[in-house]
Amino acid sequence: MMKKVLAISILVFLIGYAVFYAINPAEEKVGVSEGSAAPNFELTTINGEEMSLADLKGKKVMLNFWATWCPPCRSEMPDMQKLYDDYNGEVVVAAVNLTSSEKNIETVESFVNELNLTFPILLDKKGKINNQFEIISYPTTYFIDEEGIIQTKFVGALTYEQMNTFIRGL
Repeated sequence: MMKKVLAISILVFLIGYAVFYAINPAEEKVGVSEGSAAPNFELTTINGEEMSLADLKGKKVMLNFWATWCPPCRSEMPDMQKLYDDYNGEVVVAAVNLTSSEKNIETVESFVNELNLTFPILLDKKGKINNQFEIISYPTTYFIDEEGIIQTKFVGALTYEQMNTFIRGL
């Protein structure tokens, strides 16, 4: 008798569980693939300000991962600056530097000054955000829409025209 009551109880629970998840939509999938909500993070900019990805919701975001020792990163930076200037705040260009791979913070500062970069440079001092976004080569860029959903992931240096095309697609 006890086994029957237990079996019926488990069955009722499982049916209830299935019905609950059938009528309640699953939470938004968070991840680093296209179509996923970009995972939130908070980093300090080279200017000492705190910035989180959640703060940028409602804006189109070009999230770039780079390092000063990466020649393709250097080659795309002037185009990123041009895009940032052309969109005048309509698009956020945020460049996450793999600071843990740099000689020192001064290396990053002189790189930014040399190229006259004015968009936010975020410092990933421990490489945690690079790991979170599964960065395996530089540069890697994510294009994130106003809802915080990753629309495009691009590995390699981008031209201004490519950046513009991806931004217009958001």
